[in-house]
Amino acid sequence: MATLIEKILRRNTGKKDAKPGDIVTAKVDRVMVHDIFIPFVADKFEEMGFTKVWDPDRMVLVYDHMVPASQVDDVRHFHRGDAFARKYGIKNVHRTDGICHQLMAEKYVQPGDVVFGTDSHTVTYGALGAFSTGIGYTEMAGILGTGELWLRVPETIRVNIQGTLPENVTSKDVILTVIGDISASGATYQSLEFAGSTVDRMSVASRLTMSNMTVEAGAKCGLCYPNRETLHFTDTHPMSKGIFGDDYKDAFDEIFRTVLTGDVAAKAADSVEPGSHVPGTPGFLKGETGSLCYESSPEGTEFARVLNYRAEDFRPVMACPSQVDAVRPVEKEAGIKVDQVFIGSCTNGRLEDLQAAAAILKGKKVAPFVKLIVTPASRDVYRATLADGTLETLSEAGAMITTPGCGLCCGRAGGILSDDEVVVATNNRNFLGRMGTSKVQIYLASPVTAAHCALAGEIAL
Repeated sequence: MATLIEKILRRNTGKKDAKPGDIVTAKVDRVMVHDIFIPFVADKFEEMGFTKVWDPDRMVLVYDHMVPASQVDDVRHFHRGDAFARKYGIKNVHRTDGICHQLMAEKYVQPGDVVFGTDSHTVTYGALGAFSTGIGYTEMAGILGTGELWLRVPETIRVNIQGTLPENVTSKDVILTVIGDISASGATYQSLEFAGSTVDRMSVASRLTMSNMTVEAGAKCGLCYPNRETLHFTDTHPMSKGIFGDDYKDAFDEIFRTVLTGDVAAKAADSVEPGSHVPGTPGFLKGETGSLCYESSPEGTEFARVLNYRAEDFRPVMACPSQVDAVRPVEKEAGIKVDQVFIGSCTNGRLEDLQAAAAILKGKKVAPFVKLIVTPASRDVYRATLADGTLETLSEAGAMITTPGCGLCCGRAGGILSDDEVVVATNNRNFLGRMGTSKVQIYLASPVTAAHCALAGEIAL
């Protein structure tokens, strides 16, 4: 039995026996370039001597990190991107539509695709059952000229999660706990493959949150088995028709087989009984979250490691300053004064995230002197939250609603902080200097936890 990443790459490359460690050349289904990297991609592309993009319809250009422009030089990126698009016939250009990863999931990526982007959080689309990962501008220039890229087939860490998550626990708490258990380097150049009844019941949005953060453990990709909800989500893609043609469903069945008639991921996970902690595993079971993760022996399986969790054991957690794997239960940080709360990003700026925050804030007010910034992940999310009253609820509670985009996550488009200020944020990184000075204290949490902190004016739940 092959892992999910092996199935995808075997079909894409035609190498039916491709295994971890093998070097393969992938035929690329989609590429994404965002505003920060487009000048460098364009320059390198022409420096390499290419005169045309291999398939302009497969390239997506997104302006999101620098929108709206906050520095004079930002405009140069937009001009260079527009010039490249005009010269080479790139039609899929999004100038003010939201975050690249949200747009790629909403409009372009299908299960089984091989996708590359000039951003490390390109791993997000693994939630749809696609192999997607971030690359540099030189590799991207090469793809634009040839449509191909070589890579090494990664090993797989299987993460099995069974049961029902407790109240106030979200997929953000799940992925933070996993990262805390295995460490920020615990999945370096490996595929994190999520399975089990808990994952199968998650919404597509919740899965996107988990896949998005797998790179924070060093992973090459983070994959979920598609189910019916995934198919419904991707079938609504307005841009997918004509590229995949009539063989799309056949390709899906070839890779995922029985997914349409039953949850193959959950069944596979059910066959793996909880084992025990394997002595000597670096960074495993730090004891901070008390998640009771058991590691099964991978012997006799196709996996490098197998981690097993009971959903009922998860609790609300935070990644504490300034490391994403410094994960502790929220109650252990309770009482720390909060200056600002940010709800948004490609991790947690989707409809269900903003709705969860609004449900907590409805009829209440943000604590005095606390700034609450809410940034929808895309224009579609903005419209949906406007239509259902979510934005009105958040605004009445005192939130500042910003234009769809990366916003505060990359520390450019408003809301940066100063020395010793504390921010609770729903994005994916809390590195020094990411949201202002190097002395800003960044706590990463779910939208549920973030909303509670905004109300209390301190870390609370």
